[in-house]
Amino acid sequence: MNLWNADRVMERLNLMLEHAISGEPIETSFDETKMSALETKLAQYLKMNQLGKQQLNDEKERIDALISDISHQTKTPIANMLLYSELLAEEIQDEKSKEMLEAIHFQAEKLSFLTQSLVKISRLESGVIQTVPEKNSVSELIEKVVTQVEPKASMKDIYIDVSSVDGEALFDMKWTSEAIGNIVDNAVKYTNIGGNIQITVNEYSLFTRIDIRDNGIGIAENDLSKIFGRFYKCSTTQQEEGVGLGLYLAREIISGQGGYIKVSSQIEKGTMFSVFLRRNV
Repeated sequence: MNLWNADRVMERLNLMLEHAISGEPIETSFDETKMSALETKLAQYLKMNQLGKQQLNDEKERIDALISDISHQTKTPIANMLLYSELLAEEIQDEKSKEMLEAIHFQAEKLSFLTQSLVKISRLESGVIQTVPEKNSVSELIEKVVTQVEPKASMKDIYIDVSSVDGEALFDMKWTSEAIGNIVDNAVKYTNIGGNIQITVNEYSLFTRIDIRDNGIGIAENDLSKIFGRFYKCSTTQQEEGVGLGLYLAREIISGQGGYIKVSSQIEKGTMFSVFLRRNV
């Protein structure tokens, strides 16, 4: 093959790859030469790859639609269960019956949280909901998170200590407050009565680092690499409430904005989650 033919083939292969990357149709007509066999095979491979991506996107859309339907269909029954259990609790005086009603109410709340979390995760993964990072106040973010978890912390006499916070970072306020809120909520959940949680902020050239440190029950070393998995619960928390979606959702939100989360822990000494948020575009 002469140099001109080699250049022509390379141009055609390069064009096919560019079309595949951008999702454009791939040319399928080639002349009957030895190099055409390579072009044909590459075209077949790229078309199969495009088809696979389309099937994956279609499947994600079907799953999102299914979860949305389930959420819509269960919203009213769950709300009614919560309402009726509250009304019955006001009328019933028998302690045993009250305990059973409290159990029903708790499980209904858990089911409501589960369906809401599944909808959020499905829509984030499928791109239906997208985070919109922009310059926001880190102080406002921390204030929102603390306000969100303070009632639960007060019930366990847990003190939340927040260092002075200044500066800005790039993040979506609504979704990032939910992500960090999930982490702090876990800290409250797995810290014993009378414990404390420290939230500190440090700024670096590229990232703002938010540390959430507790003196709770801790996470076993062999669980650390798995805690961000969907529905995963640590060996030390199997008996506690929760469905294992909070940390998964937190990681999806933070990584979707170009940030990341690190964790370190010791059993019976506590855990520290470090959330890194970008400072620049």
